Amino acid sequence: MKIHLRRKKLKSGKISLYLEYYKGRTKTPDGKNKILRDFEYLDLYLTPNPETPAQKKKNSENLELAEQIFTIRKAELIQGKYNIQNDRKGKVGFLEFYEEMKEERYQSKGNYDNWDAAQKHIEAYSPNHITLNDVDVKFIKGFKKYLDTVAVTKSQKKLSQNTKHTYFNKFKACLNAAFEEGYLKENYIKKVKGFSMGESKREYLTADELQRLASTTCSLPLLKRAFLFSALTGIRWSDVNKMKWSEVRDEGMDSENTPIFRIVFQQKKTDGVEYLYISKQAREFLGERRAKDDRVFKGLRYSAHMNMQLLRWCMHAGINKHITFHSARHTNAVLLLENGADIYTVSKRLGHREIRTTAIYAKIIDKKMKEAANLIPKLDLKMD
Repeated sequence: MKIHLRRKKLKSGKISLYLEYYKGRTKTPDGKNKILRDFEYLDLYLTPNPETPAQKKKNSENLELAEQIFTIRKAELIQGKYNIQNDRKGKVGFLEFYEEMKEERYQSKGNYDNWDAAQKHIEAYSPNHITLNDVDVKFIKGFKKYLDTVAVTKSQKKLSQNTKHTYFNKFKACLNAAFEEGYLKENYIKKVKGFSMGESKREYLTADELQRLASTTCSLPLLKRAFLFSALTGIRWSDVNKMKWSEVRDEGMDSENTPIFRIVFQQKKTDGVEYLYISKQAREFLGERRAKDDRVFKGLRYSAHMNMQLLRWCMHAGINKHITFHSARHTNAVLLLENGADIYTVSKRLGHREIRTTAIYAKIIDKKMKEAANLIPKLDLKMD
């Protein structure tokens, strides 16, 4: 962060003195760069072209006072940068600071919801009077123990390993921010190891199962088209559900007379813009083009009834797995890797931010390779 002493001419003719805090840049939802600034107005003014001794004196005094405030604010910034705790900042309530950090993430719904869910447990653990001055290793270890031994879900069940991992990471991000902004004299969170990420089971369909499903009638044809489209493309339910015709690009033919189709969309989960090539068959599942603002899968909605029909469709196809709509995305990843796609390409197609997320599917493929080693019937040998 950078601080500047600025001047602004007002309609009255006077010049207002204020501080500008430059906090870097961010991306707006439409992809444009936005400069992040805060302002501190000092209620100090200068008279332009002073004529009387009194005006000149007042200008000099106000400018000197503004310079002193400017120096103090720069010193506060340096205190944070060089681990010198600012006493004023240290008196800020921990829960109050967490609330501010959470609200900064309001534009990212999934992340905001996780911060909000973690906050309920942080508030249950931390007394209201705790300030950032009170935060230390003991306090942090106490919260970790609380998540591990005390915290429960709404249904009074212990938190899963991944939930503990997520909630502690939000707690950790808050304290990292407090240190970076000079509210903590030491980054205590680095001294406490967090929860490791648990490996959840990813249910998917084999190529044979997907073919059987495609050949089986579904009571909801719209669901069938949407699910098979997701299995062929890897697109999440949230992005399939909101997809509009303006995002579907029919781009003609390539040099070998093969039709080119792409989906250009903004991922709901990550806000990242994706440019995804899709196959001719995947395009056929979308049907005839309609108005650009129309939803492609108009009438599709998430409900218990739809989930039940998906399971019934699977049972009619002879598939006894607990398949959800998200299983289509898992299926796409596994089939791509099984058929020779490299992990980097699969990661890009799925819109993963980190390759380690995609690596979980590679472990599934490795397991299948091990299983294949035992598929050959045992030989009945008679040794000479």
